[in-house]
Amino acid sequence: MRRRSVLPAHQDDMEKGGGKHPPSRLCFLATLAAMFWVLIFYFHFAVMSDDPEASQVRIALPRRPFHDFSRAELPPAPPALVSEPPPPVARPKAVEESAREAPPKVAAAAYPFERALKTAENKSDPCGGRYIYVHELPPRFNEDMIRECKKLSVWTDMCRFMSNAGLGPPLGNEEGVFSNTGWYATNQFSVDVIFGNRMKQYECLTKDSSIAAAVFVPFYAGFDVARFLWGHNVSTRDAASLDLVDWLMKKPEWKVMGGRDHFLVAGRITWDFRRLTEEESDWGNKLLFLPAAKNMSMLVVESSPWNANDFGIPYPTYFHPSKDADVFQWQDRMRSLERPWLFSFAGAPRPGDPKSIRGQLIDQCRSSSVCKLLECDLGESKCHSPSAIMKMFQSSLFCLQPQGDSYTRRSAFDSMLAGCIPVFFHPGSAYVQYTWHLPKNYTRYSVFIPEDDVRTGNVSIEERLKSIHPDVVRKMREEVINLIPRVIYADPRSKLETLKDAFDVSVDAIINKVTTLRRDIIAGREDKDFVEENSWKYDLLEDGQHTIGPHEWDPFFSKPKDKGGDSSSASAEAAKNSWRSEHRGQN
Repeated sequence: MRRRSVLPAHQDDMEKGGGKHPPSRLCFLATLAAMFWVLIFYFHFAVMSDDPEASQVRIALPRRPFHDFSRAELPPAPPALVSEPPPPVARPKAVEESAREAPPKVAAAAYPFERALKTAENKSDPCGGRYIYVHELPPRFNEDMIRECKKLSVWTDMCRFMSNAGLGPPLGNEEGVFSNTGWYATNQFSVDVIFGNRMKQYECLTKDSSIAAAVFVPFYAGFDVARFLWGHNVSTRDAASLDLVDWLMKKPEWKVMGGRDHFLVAGRITWDFRRLTEEESDWGNKLLFLPAAKNMSMLVVESSPWNANDFGIPYPTYFHPSKDADVFQWQDRMRSLERPWLFSFAGAPRPGDPKSIRGQLIDQCRSSSVCKLLECDLGESKCHSPSAIMKMFQSSLFCLQPQGDSYTRRSAFDSMLAGCIPVFFHPGSAYVQYTWHLPKNYTRYSVFIPEDDVRTGNVSIEERLKSIHPDVVRKMREEVINLIPRVIYADPRSKLETLKDAFDVSVDAIINKVTTLRRDIIAGREDKDFVEENSWKYDLLEDGQHTIGPHEWDPFFSKPKDKGGDSSSASAEAAKNSWRSEHRGQN
């Protein structure tokens, strides 16, 4: 009897088949399943991927319970099936090698003024971020005018005022009104040469324009316009301005920012440079309307509230100290003075100007026992005497400063130099003019009485000033005295040690303006909402503010043509009156 085999049944079958293993049912089922999935994948990737409409079909992937896949968490897509690899593309050897290297980093756009900005980062350089480059202009733009000084004014011999680096002849001190040194008979329109000579003493001049924070153009624009205002055609009046612009635009320094880092000085009011038409009867030249000049910054003794390319700087006074001690001694003296007069006024009426309030101010002063009046009508020599004017201001608590023939007048700075609190009647006389040099909070150093209140007889100057508490008056006077260094020009032949004068304040402001512009350009910032007609409002913004809106002074500046906004007949008349006042010796 045979023993039953212990091998599995399929083993018996294999032996019967001549030693070959019969196909297993398990292998068969596995093969069948594999073929099924191959067909599924082939259909999805080979067929559907070629069909644009079918490509919109998506196989739903199982989601995590109560959780959506984030972009980073999505499972990787399976690799696409390709029947044949694409034929190799021949590549140049240089390209082949460069492809193996890491891709180069994209460098930020380089600006030609970046080196100048970086100088400010060098803390060991006291001039870092403060360098000034000065163009070496041909002498026809400056020195030749000084040599021909007799031609600078129709009525005034300007040669005597060109002495002492533009300060004029020294003033005597027979009456003891001035201090012993630093006082000169300075012409009110001499800023061109005073500023230019001060620039020669600037401690951070450079011959390398690539590190300059700003570029100074020593063109005597005020002297130039003065030569040809009377009896010359518009071509003659514009000749030097056009010549200057042509010269500048050929220089490499101009190409860095198209002139937006350039600045120049003119010791005249802005309306002398804003002639709109080519009519011979129109006033002044068109320097400030030249396209290239619009990019530059022009410092003038009176700026336009409605234009962005000019900035107000103080008129020169009679005091030009050569050292800090001169200033400190003068300030101490102004603090200690007795001031018997509540208020004072020096000036002449303007009967031909229906908008002038000078007549009302003179009437109120005459009728007050606490007002000192210095009438400056024709033949009144005291108004031409610096000592008489300064003596009156030194004896007064408040000094009335209405508009002159234009918005501003030199007298405002003479009164502040004397420690007298100025009283303004129009915001264009100081508040929107000298925002670099005077506090934006005008109540700290001045009193404001709207012109209309005087014109309509609704205000008594005496009562208004008497209503200010004595403690407030003392604080205001101290503020005025502390402002003295900022509103005077030091002797150009020297340099104050620690104090900043009007020149220093102006240069710092220009450097800040250009530096801010450069940084905005690099950062891609641009104020697309800037409205040039509202320039006066932007000047009043505090640091960090960028948005303007309705302002209490809108009525004063709502109609530019009323007071010379665009070289209208009113502005031309104001400028002409200013020249007539110079002829009379009035301010």
